Amino acid sequence: MSMIGEYVRVTAAELDRAIRDPAWALAHVEEVRDSEGESKPSPAGARHFTTYKAWDLLRFLLARAEAPVDVIFGEEPFAEGDDWGYGPPRCLRPDRVRLAARTLRTLSYERLVEGVDPADLTRAEVYPLGWDEPGMLEWGRPWYDGLTRFFEAAASADEGMLVWLD
Repeated sequence: MSMIGEYVRVTAAELDRAIRDPAWALAHVEEVRDSEGESKPSPAGARHFTTYKAWDLLRFLLARAEAPVDVIFGEEPFAEGDDWGYGPPRCLRPDRVRLAARTLRTLSYERLVEGVDPADLTRAEVYPLGWDEPGMLEWGRPWYDGLTRFFEAAASADEGMLVWLD
């Protein structure tokens, strides 16, 4: 079983409802994922996005860059007693999504990986391991670029985000 970073864009009203009613939030997430499962919209047009197994690489790189928003785990806990795969979900309010989108846009992937030695990732036990294989740092680029476009679209629509590991 793999650990996969998951995101669903929500309106401010949906975010408030998710916080008040975590069971509704989980049902909503499943509905959104099911509705987009076959169509596979672009990150900018999607309501659901996954960073696949690249979530921990992106966490490492963004922490190293001192990003001001935790886009990997989310910031505000809700549904604390629930387990959506690997623990409870968290959320980002629209103002934090806007800040995250600006941050992701200004931090190019080249800048994030500059000076990173794959041995650093191995020492830090960054999931999914195997960082000594050639080109592994480049493996994270499409996930980062997609995450950036996903957050930009959510920010443009003044939306919040539900975030979890599945």
